[in-house]
Amino acid sequence: MRKIGVTLLTAVLGGAVAVGGYKLFEDKQFGNMTLEEQQKVYYANNPGAELMSSTGNPDFTQAAAAVSPGVVHIKVTMTSRGSQRGGGGESPFDMFEEFFGAPQRRQAQPRQAQASGSGVILTPDGYIVTNNHVVENADKIEVQLTDKRTFEAKVIGRDPNTDLALLKVNAMNLPMVRMGDSDNVQIGEWVLAVGYPLSLQSTVTAGIVSAKGRQIGILGDSQQQQQPRGYGYGQEDQQIINTAIESFIQTDAVINKGNSGGALVNARGELIGINSAIASPTGVYAGYGFAIPINLAKKILDDFKEFGSVKRGFIGVTFTEINEALRKEKGITDINGLYVQNVVKGGAAESAGVKGGDIITKIEGKTIYSSSDLQERVARLRPGDKVKITYKREGKEKEVALTLKAEEAAKAKAGDEGSSASATEIFNKLGASFIPANDARKKELGVSSGVVVTEVRRGGVFEYFGVEKGLVITEVNGKAVNNVDDVETALEGTKRNIVRIKGVPERGSTVELNVPIEY
Repeated sequence: MRKIGVTLLTAVLGGAVAVGGYKLFEDKQFGNMTLEEQQKVYYANNPGAELMSSTGNPDFTQAAAAVSPGVVHIKVTMTSRGSQRGGGGESPFDMFEEFFGAPQRRQAQPRQAQASGSGVILTPDGYIVTNNHVVENADKIEVQLTDKRTFEAKVIGRDPNTDLALLKVNAMNLPMVRMGDSDNVQIGEWVLAVGYPLSLQSTVTAGIVSAKGRQIGILGDSQQQQQPRGYGYGQEDQQIINTAIESFIQTDAVINKGNSGGALVNARGELIGINSAIASPTGVYAGYGFAIPINLAKKILDDFKEFGSVKRGFIGVTFTEINEALRKEKGITDINGLYVQNVVKGGAAESAGVKGGDIITKIEGKTIYSSSDLQERVARLRPGDKVKITYKREGKEKEVALTLKAEEAAKAKAGDEGSSASATEIFNKLGASFIPANDARKKELGVSSGVVVTEVRRGGVFEYFGVEKGLVITEVNGKAVNNVDDVETALEGTKRNIVRIKGVPERGSTVELNVPIEY
């Protein structure tokens, strides 16, 4: 009997140590994990009933019940200052921003405008993915859950090239959606679209995956789209030709305005895509919608979380998809692949021996049928990562490993205006991303606190007033800052619409800035 008691006590103590160890691990290490790693830890310690894929007559009740609480309604307030784009509507491929309330006429005076979209909660501590075009002009972002709780959100990072954005709300124990594997998605597979269309409350629609790897020409400006499609550089000026990444999952599940940024899930309730666009001549559902694959989104979102901006690797080529006209012009016998127009001097491709006139046929051993096959795979990697490509020259194939190179994207100048705002709203209006300065950097600069400006976004106040990337901000409104939450807290002390900033640029002595936030 005594032996049984000792065994029972040992089991109890062992369980307590395991739970305590997990909590300690969670507290100290959770913030250093990728979003996917956070999910694995969470689900390993909070296992739920596995949702089975539908067979026979489809039944989506389990998937809908599991996913809906983790898909949120995003409400955006922004300042309208007149049209910056036309309302011609000539293309059948309309981004949701076209009917998000974006002004189509010039306004004599600034006015407040509102828009709405959807988002997906990825972690219980409040990281939310949505579309860039939902929040790119936001002065204030509110997130409402299905249980009517409302939180103010700040932008951690956003990327026009993939139409993705990562938001953060200050909350814990939030419902979330499990990330799946978009590489395993099959054409004909049942999927659900979950979001807030047409100003309705949480809505679920069903359909199938009707295509994969779709390019529809909606990301990037018109000049870029007129150039040969290539995830690389231009010719002599080494200017980026096209950094937009389009490899959409196409579905016939009904999605409309307001679904943008919402979830596309499989019958097991796993997130496989972020709804982003529709093909429509009218601006409402006409048969086809498009979602960003979650496997591409994972890398972009982790970059936001770790660096505040996207770390993009480049092959260093311009290329054209092989078509019948090109085959006749160049005497090409291949049906599939990418014809290399030019290689960048010193770029990854040139360093590996690739030349103009070569045909890239495979990436990581998989046949390339369109440019999206190469673009999406490369977009999942960072500068310094290696990727294997197979290219053909004079009828002979050769496999080489490329080490991807980095290239900074150009920024445009724009202003921003708004209304009386909270600390989170001011944070968003600054238009910047921050990461904590490491100990070595602080020691080098002789400071005891600091966050590094990793991105200055288009249209933000920082850009307008010339604040540059690399600035180490040590104080905001007289308070020391060491992370993004410190910055937001310090912004609560903003007086007379002036944000007082002290920092040290990459080269130079301490500077003090008084940055006006106009409303």
